[in-house]
Amino acid sequence: MMANNKIIISTKGLLKSFDKLDVLKGINIDIYRGDVVCVIGASGSGKSTFLRCLNLLEQPTGGQIFFEGTDLTNSKVDLNLHRQKMGMVFQQFNLFPHLNILQNLTLAPTMLKKIPKEEADAKAMALLGRVGLADRAEAYPSQLSGGQKQRVAIVRALCMEPDVMLFDEPTSALDPEMVGEVLDVMKELAREGMTMVVVTHEMGFAREVANRVIFLDEGLVAEEGTPEEIFGAPKTERLRTFLSKVL
Repeated sequence: MMANNKIIISTKGLLKSFDKLDVLKGINIDIYRGDVVCVIGASGSGKSTFLRCLNLLEQPTGGQIFFEGTDLTNSKVDLNLHRQKMGMVFQQFNLFPHLNILQNLTLAPTMLKKIPKEEADAKAMALLGRVGLADRAEAYPSQLSGGQKQRVAIVRALCMEPDVMLFDEPTSALDPEMVGEVLDVMKELAREGMTMVVVTHEMGFAREVANRVIFLDEGLVAEEGTPEEIFGAPKTERLRTFLSKVL
């Protein structure tokens, strides 16, 4: 889980407002290839909005977002091409209920990347095996537990062979006993060097797996550092107060 010096995502003065509510007030962050960045903060601090801006699921009000050197806020950019390289895992699983698990996984690779069905099937089955769900390939989403669905959602993103994975509170909709099985998959990805940006309430995961932690407060980066710095030696009273409530 070693980051290198190649920047994969960079935000410059990122702003996002909803009507008169300023949610992001100028975020400047560089994310390097191999980084596992955990974004923490109180509800309403802008964490999910920040993540959704990274692949323009939310249109920024101002500022720039560079992905692998391309300014995604430039209207001439083919956004869909770049989104294919950014896997996204949401709180809700967003699986197609009328398709079985294997069909859910191979839909995007075969349609968007034109990968032959046999190749897409083989890749999906291999990834399902890695998360312990190869025997559920023919099942439908309604037949899976929440933890299983979220593992499938992670595999679905991986089937596109992304350069970065974005996780928006991927365990917050799960029953407590299912959280561990999803975090285990994410830990394995981190060990393999996948670049990850994770909005999370799981402080133990952030402490153990992240190489950088970003604390957002009221739409600004209030503190940024290693897990040791953020959890062991917080610099601001705001972060100390936040940690006293969640640890």
